[in-house]
Amino acid sequence: MGGAGYVRYAGGAGDAIRARYPEVVVQSGADPEQLRVQSWVVGPGMGTDEDAHRLLAAVLATDVPVIVDADGITLLGQHPELLRDRRAPTVLTPHDREFARIADGPSADRLASAQTAARQLGATVLLKGAATIVAAPDGRAWINPTGTPWLATAGSGDVLSGLLGSLLAGGLEAPLAAATAAYVHGVAGQLAAAGGPPSAVDVLEALRPALAAVRRG
Repeated sequence: MGGAGYVRYAGGAGDAIRARYPEVVVQSGADPEQLRVQSWVVGPGMGTDEDAHRLLAAVLATDVPVIVDADGITLLGQHPELLRDRRAPTVLTPHDREFARIADGPSADRLASAQTAARQLGATVLLKGAATIVAAPDGRAWINPTGTPWLATAGSGDVLSGLLGSLLAGGLEAPLAAATAAYVHGVAGQLAAAGGPPSAVDVLEALRPALAAVRRG
C-alpha cells in the first residue's frame, strides 16, 4: 500500500505470512545483515526473549533505515546500548507507555518530551497519541493534524509502521517519512471510521484511498 515493490519477512510466523500475503518473500531465520533491503520494520509480534533480542541487535547493526515498534521498543528500554553506535536513520514509534521505557515522560508537554528523547537517543521519535508528534534529532518537530481515536485499536500501529517502512525504503528522509506516514495513516483512520468502529484491517484497506486523497490535496 505504501509503494514497496518487494517485501521480505524474517521471523517465526512464515506460514501465516505466506497464507495471507503470498507476494511476501519469507526468509525465516535469515541473518538481517545478509539480506538486501532498503529499510527494516522490527518489533511487532516479535516478543522480548533472547531470540528477539538477537534479532533486534542484528537489524540495528545494518546500515539501512530501521523502524522500531512494539516489542522492539520494550527491548530497547532494556538494552539502550543497541542504539549507541548506530549511524543509519532510526525511527522509534512508541505510544505513551512504551515511551516511558526508553525516555523520561512523556510529560504534560509531549512535544518537548519527544524532542528531548529524539536528541538524546539520536533517533526520530514518532510519539503516538491523540495528536501524534514527530520529533527529529536535530530539533525539528511536527504535530499531526489527522486521525481519529479509533486508531488506538490493536494492530493499527503496525499499519503505520509498515507504511513508514515503505516510505523509508523509497528514500524519503526519516523525519519527513515519519511525518508523512502519520498524516496518511490518520487520513486512512478517518476514512475507515466513516462506516463505524474500524479494525486494523479496515485501516490497512483505507490506505490506498487515503493516499489518493492526499495526492489530490
